[in-house]
Amino acid sequence: MSTSAAVLGDSGRSLAAGDSETARDPLSISAEVKSSLSLLIVDDDRTLREGCASVLQMDGFNVTTLGRGDEALDLVRRRKFDIVLVDLYMTPVSGMEILRATLSAHKETIVVVMTGNPSVTTSIEALRAGAWDYLPKPFSATHLQVLIGRASHAVMVARETRDLRIQLLKQNGNSDKITLLGVSPAFRKAVELARRVASTDASVMIMGESGTGKELIAQFIHQHSRRASRQVVPINCAALPEGLLESELFGHRKGAFTGADRDKPGLLEIANGGTLFLDELTEMSLPLQAKLLRVLQDGVVRRVGSEQQDAVVDVRFISATNRDPAECVAKGTLREDLLYRLRVVPIKLPPLRKRLEDIPLLANHFLTHFWERHRQPGEATPRITEAAVDFLRSRPWRGNVRELQNVVEQLAVLAEPGQGVQPDDVPLYDDAIAAPATATGLPISIMTESFHLAKEKLVAHFEKEYLTQLIARAGSNMSKAARLASIDRTTLYRLMEKHGFRRDEFGGAGDE
Repeated sequence: MSTSAAVLGDSGRSLAAGDSETARDPLSISAEVKSSLSLLIVDDDRTLREGCASVLQMDGFNVTTLGRGDEALDLVRRRKFDIVLVDLYMTPVSGMEILRATLSAHKETIVVVMTGNPSVTTSIEALRAGAWDYLPKPFSATHLQVLIGRASHAVMVARETRDLRIQLLKQNGNSDKITLLGVSPAFRKAVELARRVASTDASVMIMGESGTGKELIAQFIHQHSRRASRQVVPINCAALPEGLLESELFGHRKGAFTGADRDKPGLLEIANGGTLFLDELTEMSLPLQAKLLRVLQDGVVRRVGSEQQDAVVDVRFISATNRDPAECVAKGTLREDLLYRLRVVPIKLPPLRKRLEDIPLLANHFLTHFWERHRQPGEATPRITEAAVDFLRSRPWRGNVRELQNVVEQLAVLAEPGQGVQPDDVPLYDDAIAAPATATGLPISIMTESFHLAKEKLVAHFEKEYLTQLIARAGSNMSKAARLASIDRTTLYRLMEKHGFRRDEFGGAGDE
């Protein structure tokens, strides 16, 4: 057989690679990466098996071939392959058995099944068993190359995610400390600022939408501080009425109010030597803010019902809010002097929709975590497919990381062991807070505008959202982003400038 080989259908008819446009690698897999990938082809049709191997070896892949299912079953249990291409119908050992054995031994392996009798039932069964995709026979060399190119790209992404997770764990110190997962420039900037301020006693104010991980950042700062041996004491200022919040913070004297049958120290005294985390600070009443300011100024605590100084405390303050503190000052709901005291170092956390490149890392981390929590030891963890990752990136995530965590936990509860998670498997919720829309899906408010103004607003909204997701898909590399969008970099930079995107926000990535 010629090395330019044709891939053969199971009828024995040759489908030459030249029957269609010469195959290109649409995902730009480098020769170095191809040579590092190990592929196994299992098919009892020698001509097809060797034809596939010839095409892929010419592309630079490291290929092993087997013609017997029992030999393949033994090999996949002993040796890990990055990609396995296996015929579904073989005897006495079927491709389905090889599929299950492969994923049981090496859950990261991508398995593609080939079948000369494709049907909806067999395809769904294979995908549910964990197959990454299926390839109906007969197929062309181009079809094979494109599919293996996609699979190779998925292997690369998985490797990068694993390497980044290891790197982040090393960066974040000991395994018993808080791990902050994310590679987006805006998030890493916030983490780096938290790391730098952690060794000081400066007051930190963390700003961000609900669910972005403000308390996690507060714990990270504390655990990397000189106060790490003492406790971090959290209190949610929005969860308690004013009288109870005052008693919790400052403590009370016996007889101060009905039910106060003993002296009780407050959280400020309990946090002495450590850190007090004030969550939703802007919900605290003005009288309590004034009393807290006294503690910030001189460290003196006076309990409710006391007429004397009860304690002097040394506390590091970390506060958090999902509101704009400056707006709260302007509205008179936050004291300006308290803001200056608590916002010595401000840290702003980006919403999840602004850090789309972090979604695969976070989703896989949550899936592993909740699978271990809810499932029996030894059950193969499901894999989130590329299609499912793309779907997750398309969601609005108004609840941010907390919402993603909830969705992935439900996936872990409902998924089958070793399953390749598809977009249809991702749970959706009715979005009660979404803006009202017309039958066409357009916001009702838009329909009250003049035609030209409404069109201008919708185009601007589309361009901004498209740019956000485009730059995330390109890993903040501007050259790659321009290629993905099929526009030149000058046009890309012009659009970014139009919508207020700064290049330095994305790590300054330019040419590859």
